[in-house]
Amino acid sequence: MASVFSHPAVPLALSAWFPAGALTPQTVALGMLCAVAPDLDALGYFLGIPYGHLFGHRGFSHSVVFALLLAAGLTGLLGGGATVFLFLFLSTLSHPLLDAMTNGGLGIAFLSPFSNERFFFPFRPLEVPPLGVRAFFGPRGWTVLKSELAWIWLPCLGAFILGRSIR
Repeated sequence: MASVFSHPAVPLALSAWFPAGALTPQTVALGMLCAVAPDLDALGYFLGIPYGHLFGHRGFSHSVVFALLLAAGLTGLLGGGATVFLFLFLSTLSHPLLDAMTNGGLGIAFLSPFSNERFFFPFRPLEVPPLGVRAFFGPRGWTVLKSELAWIWLPCLGAFILGRSIR
């Protein structure tokens, strides 16, 4: 997985590509939460759910179906329209797309619940973060952050600037 610090960068960049006023600041903040939400499956470690299980890490919560369901549910609760749905869907889906570019783990169950097959992209430049807060704030964490700066934050900054310029 990319780190919790970097997943929210994608919805921020994405928001610049929507028409001015189409997304409220609250919707953008919700999109940032949606981008982190798939990793709630990590709680399964403490519940004894194996990594490779349908509901294990990078399983169902990292699927296209989960992104659709979360976006639809939140859009319904907010009373939002197609624009809000699209933004929340893409924000949620950005999480497994980034995770598929990491160099560790078992892969991403994009097709869950129809298949638990795990996938990675052929191009995997992102360093997978260590588990645990203490491990993250050490030398390994710094390596991860440098990787994410180059492959997530800088491209997202460029996408944000370009989107705002076009808008």
